[in-house]
Amino acid sequence: MTAKEEFISIYKDNIKRPGADKLLDYLENKCDFFTAPSSTRFHGAYEGGLVQHSVNVYHCLKDYLERQRVKDMYGMSYSDETIAIVSLLHDLCKINFYTVDYRNAKNADGVWEKVPYYTISDSMPYGHGEKSVYIISGYLYGENRLSREEAFAIRYHMGFSGNEDKNSIGKALEMYPLAFALSVADMEASYFLEGSNK
Repeated sequence: MTAKEEFISIYKDNIKRPGADKLLDYLENKCDFFTAPSSTRFHGAYEGGLVQHSVNVYHCLKDYLERQRVKDMYGMSYSDETIAIVSLLHDLCKINFYTVDYRNAKNADGVWEKVPYYTISDSMPYGHGEKSVYIISGYLYGENRLSREEAFAIRYHMGFSGNEDKNSIGKALEMYPLAFALSVADMEASYFLEGSNK
């Protein structure tokens, strides 16, 4: 099963809110979500890296939330729909965000040649997590909108590696445990499953 097939299967099995079908249509037919990389040169810096990263974060979050300590001591319990929404959709901010450019580099024979690389072309500079919340909110709105905890989880999924005021990040992670869990899952996927040495 490809990452795209797995993403669509998890999405359709779990995300049932009105508007979810239109959001999936957007992802499949109106943007580059399924072909975009996840970064320019670190984790998932290849075609399809974004969808693979999203699926990886889903599995990491599911595993984290299954820990007995997380359930018993921290009282963290979320619906399958919430888990799928925050993990699969946390990086929608990377849609139509990367472009391919070329630079000169020496090949194995020491000869200079043009090689492709990803660069950023941000046509909607609305931040990172907040842009993902904004995009999702265009489809899941009104009674179907993101819950406050879902929105905060997506907004602060970068944890302390984001550019925000560290006090705000700490307060958000304290107030909304799902934000902390998603940031852990995002880092696990980024560094251990998809790191530059993978």
